[in-house]
Amino acid sequence: MRNRAKWIGAVLVAGTMLAGTEAVSQQQFNGTWSVEVLTNAGDCDRAYRYQVGLQNGQLRYAGSETGFEVSGRVSANGTIQGSITRGQDRADVTGRLAGERGTGTWRTSGGRPCSGTWSAEKRG
Repeated sequence: MRNRAKWIGAVLVAGTMLAGTEAVSQQQFNGTWSVEVLTNAGDCDRAYRYQVGLQNGQLRYAGSETGFEVSGRVSANGTIQGSITRGQDRADVTGRLAGERGTGTWRTSGGRPCSGTWSAEKRG
């Protein structure tokens, strides 16, 4: 029983250390990002530009236009999983950040079927 308690304690300590390392690694991406979204297929506007804030791995909309919501997560290695929502329209976003740039793809779900690419640049 005593060895089991030591093993559980070691696993908890290792998990806490790894979680702390991921949080520190995510901080390299903290800031405001300018994201350009291009439509490659479908009946959506050709291009959009969003200001996205990133804080400790969490994405949020940082622009001034109302009605937009950006949500998602960036892992310590820069992998992105998220979405951009405005009213009934939603685009699911995947990609990767590296340094002060990022690229990826997006695809709508629901109403108008559209898809394309995005690129991002860190602004602050």
